[in-house]
Amino acid sequence: MNMNVATAVDEAPPLLSIQNLSKGFAGVRALDDVSFSIRKGEIHALLGENGAGKSTFIKVLTGVYSRDAGQILFEGEAFHANNSGHAQSLGVSTVYQEVNLIPTMTVTENLTLLNQPRRFGLISPRKAEQRAREMLERVGLNIDPSEQLDHFSIAVQQLIAIARALGTKAKLLILDEPTASLDADEVSRLFELMTELKAQGISIIFVTHFLDQVYRISDRITVLRNGQYVDTYNTAELPQSELIRAMVGKSLDELSKDTGAESRAVQDTLFAIDQYGKQRCLEPVDLTVARGEIVGLAGMLGSGRTELCNLIFGVDSVDSGEMTLAGQSQSIRSPKQAIDAGMAYCPEDRKVDGIVAELSVRENMILALQAKRGWLRPIPMAEQKAMVEEMIDRLSIKTPNMNKPIGELSGGNQQKVILARWLLTHPQLLLLDEPTRGIDVGAHHDIIEIMNELCEQGMSLLVASSELEELVVFAHRVAIMKDRRKVKELTGSEISQQSIVAAIAQ
Repeated sequence: MNMNVATAVDEAPPLLSIQNLSKGFAGVRALDDVSFSIRKGEIHALLGENGAGKSTFIKVLTGVYSRDAGQILFEGEAFHANNSGHAQSLGVSTVYQEVNLIPTMTVTENLTLLNQPRRFGLISPRKAEQRAREMLERVGLNIDPSEQLDHFSIAVQQLIAIARALGTKAKLLILDEPTASLDADEVSRLFELMTELKAQGISIIFVTHFLDQVYRISDRITVLRNGQYVDTYNTAELPQSELIRAMVGKSLDELSKDTGAESRAVQDTLFAIDQYGKQRCLEPVDLTVARGEIVGLAGMLGSGRTELCNLIFGVDSVDSGEMTLAGQSQSIRSPKQAIDAGMAYCPEDRKVDGIVAELSVRENMILALQAKRGWLRPIPMAEQKAMVEEMIDRLSIKTPNMNKPIGELSGGNQQKVILARWLLTHPQLLLLDEPTRGIDVGAHHDIIEIMNELCEQGMSLLVASSELEELVVFAHRVAIMKDRRKVKELTGSEISQQSIVAAIAQ
């Protein structure tokens, strides 16, 4: 197969047919009347931004969630899985980005754990190893199955996970972000396996954020947006610009041509990274941020925006490049070092990585400053209350009092508390990842106003956002990420929604 051109799949009755599928959570429709089909022996990409419904769809299909409405047909028969194990027994297996294997067990044990061969009622190690070798051979692995799993690379573990999924006689294989931790050679090896499985008549749902890989391997593409079905396309016939339009909901012609904020003088550089990257995570990136400048990070979900923020703040460790902050060379290997150096970071998922829901507004707000000072030097309660009251007033945080559990506040007010937490540390560089996601219009406006005020006060901001409209409003420069590398940088009057999308689509 030519891996650079998607092949056509002959028309045939669908292997999987999704009809009017719906699923809601607390009044929010995560899937809203979704219908599409998967053919036998095709590689079908399932695409969409955050909140599109991809993960919910997989969990409904495999029985993790129950559906609210709709029908699923598999090989023409009604399909209803009670759990993931039941789905596997019915022919649908899933391999997730985080390999769901046991690292301290051997390869054989991982492959045969759910179906251990027995002899005279006892587990047969010899038969188990023989079965494991047969399963490994199917995915082209020639390794010793008696070795412990964590002795092998992530790429090999990914193939072992696929081998286990195929061992259940899967007819439909769901690969959820399988290439996220692989290098180029390992991706090619995986794609060769996917092509072989396709030739054997196995259907594959390929969930990824790497658009170049979608065009390299898939036959068709289905796009979901905000829980709704957009369309299904033949990959070979779909321009990348049209794919992005389907995912974000706007065409190039529909996008505003309003230009970004006037660029700041870059000669007063506060922060710089040179060839900063990590193998399997992010291609080396060059980037600067001037004092009092807001630099935006644009790109589709999975483009490398969050990965870059995590590397800068020491959440993940780099393996190449250099960093300077305020004229000083920095070697950041942990968030504590980043905080000490004068950085702050509001992460993308505030509920998982930001707030401690059970703690009060006050306790959440003073966490970073207390960590910076050290836990052996507790901040006096009077000082805590004075700082928290000032921040509640300054950021217009709507809470009855500072002792209210933060989990009971609205999303916008939770975001303001996290922002206040970091402002109390008086950072020189503030990293914001999706600062306005999931908040109401009023809080959205407040957050952007706060960002502009901080900029006017001389603070530097690096802001990752999928909201093109807001990037155009506040960014002095925009670095555009794609497939985990920086592909372009726009400044001042060059910045528009149209130019950002055009750069992503190149």
